Amino acid sequence: MKKCVCIIIAILLLASCATNKETTMTKKVVVIKEQDENNSIELGKTFKIMSKNLSEERVFSVHVPASYPDESRTYPVLYLIDGETHFVHACGAVDYMASMGVVPEMIVVAIHNIDRNKDLSPVHVDRIPTSGGADKYLAYIADELMPYINKHYRSSGYDLIFGHSFGGVFITYALLEKPELFDGFISISPYLQYAEDHIVKEAEANLLTDFKKDIYYYLCVGEEPAYYDAINYFSAIVDERSDPDFHYKFENFFIDEDHGTMPYIGMIKGLRFNFSDWRIPEEIVGKGLDAVDQYYEGLSKKYGMKVQATEALLNHMGYTMMWDLKTAIRIFRTNVERYPNSPNVYDSLGEAYEADGQIQLAAENFKKAWELGKEQDHPFKDLFKANYERVTSNE
Repeated sequence: MKKCVCIIIAILLLASCATNKETTMTKKVVVIKEQDENNSIELGKTFKIMSKNLSEERVFSVHVPASYPDESRTYPVLYLIDGETHFVHACGAVDYMASMGVVPEMIVVAIHNIDRNKDLSPVHVDRIPTSGGADKYLAYIADELMPYINKHYRSSGYDLIFGHSFGGVFITYALLEKPELFDGFISISPYLQYAEDHIVKEAEANLLTDFKKDIYYYLCVGEEPAYYDAINYFSAIVDERSDPDFHYKFENFFIDEDHGTMPYIGMIKGLRFNFSDWRIPEEIVGKGLDAVDQYYEGLSKKYGMKVQATEALLNHMGYTMMWDLKTAIRIFRTNVERYPNSPNVYDSLGEAYEADGQIQLAAENFKKAWELGKEQDHPFKDLFKANYERVTSNE
């Protein structure tokens, strides 16, 4: 029978503890601590590395998805400018949207600031004495931070970057300077009017018209009139270039949203745009298992990791084909092959065999479902047992 279990964990609070290592340091970032000191939920770990490009020690935090202990899996990486501000809400958005099948699970890297006026600004302006350090900051990310993440974590090679306000200026600078460094850009209320629209003018002169790979750039702004002219100027430049490999979406003037609320909304909107093909279209599902596998092969190539139909999707497809038992059995058997540790896949296959009159095979699969259900204390273990006893009662 059809079964669906959804578990949603909302992460709301953040605390941290420090250590004193001089070079590379890790610490736990812990949330929702239980009364039992040994029972807590860990949001991520924080590290320090000495940057040669910046000539100073820099801090970043890393969150990995719940499935990370499965060493066969790799993941896209989402880098956060102003990471100390956006880490908690970004991790929540990514994990929740992944659990709903809207985006893939991801590694989230929060890049902490020391002097954002220096690091995020592409040119110097006199009113901000430390400004103009974006080139060194980009070198730190490209040549030190990203190689560190790729060495120590199972990244798939598909990378995104998120920036808000001055951070949006920086990631647009990164697009112009190193257009192949990231696959996706999420720019929220970018302060493109900085230095008399400097970055917009740079885009007009230097934005590529022939990218070597697909690039996704999402931009949005709330009710922030001071930002409109520069953003509209930039958007017009992008529209004029219209390179088919540069996928651009601009959503403007979110009513009742301001500079402070836009990052939360923009994170969700930007992720959905960057992974707009992650949810398989219904028309593909309707074409059958081969078409579904072909679609996911395309996603695997694009995102640099193995992507395949979920257990739930295959289960759904099998039941919708119960009028054609040969096809339904093929789909359910595929689910068993791909998800052999799930008791539900055996139970579903057992139902198809029972409907087809293959009682011995039905009994074998119901028994397997019951055995795994007992081992895992599955909520449907009694149902699996009842199914097995039903088909074997007349033996």
